[in-house]
Amino acid sequence: QEQLVESGGGLVQAGGSLRLSCGTSGRTFLSYAMGWFRQAPGKEREFVAAINWSGSNTYYADSVKGRFTISRDNAKNTVYLQMKSLKPEDTAVYYCASAAGGATSLNKINEYDYWGQGTQVTVSS
Repeated sequence: QEQLVESGGGLVQAGGSLRLSCGTSGRTFLSYAMGWFRQAPGKEREFVAAINWSGSNTYYADSVKGRFTISRDNAKNTVYLQMKSLKPEDTAVYYCASAAGGATSLNKINEYDYWGQGTQVTVSS
């Protein structure tokens, strides 16, 4: 069993920045890809970014490419999401997730088997 705990959410003005963190415990962190997803009120959960086990490959949704950066520190069992140039449409609950072993389509929700509780990000205009 793996536990994931997000932190770093909050209220920020448009154009501002936030860094989300996700600490994990319970299984070998560096063996698994990690992802960030978000869910806005009334909308489905959507892919934001993902990173492979070593950090050598990263993937982004088109809507955040160039503004968000995913990274990981395997020594600290932590994955990060640096968010810059935030827009009101980035407002959502952000979730980190740990991919199942052998996952390949890291933009797909069903490739992940453990999820955090989420952290709220609100961007005011």
